[in-house]
Amino acid sequence: MGLGLGVLRLSPAAFWRMTPRELAAAAGLHATRVAPPLARADLAALMERFPDRPDPRPLAPPAR
Repeated sequence: MGLGLGVLRLSPAAFWRMTPRELAAAAGLHATRVAPPLARADLAALMERFPDRPDPRPLAPPAR
């Protein structure tokens, strides 16, 4: 309870609605794999492969 109410500062209602799995995830206690950050060259390659561009679809007419 100290973790949920004190550290995470959840309201009592939010704390009691949480499952143990949700509480662990909110506290950062769940075991997940995190991908390492991209290298600059990898990011540049992705940006070249998937460039940002305007949406080719026309805008919807304004509502009346």
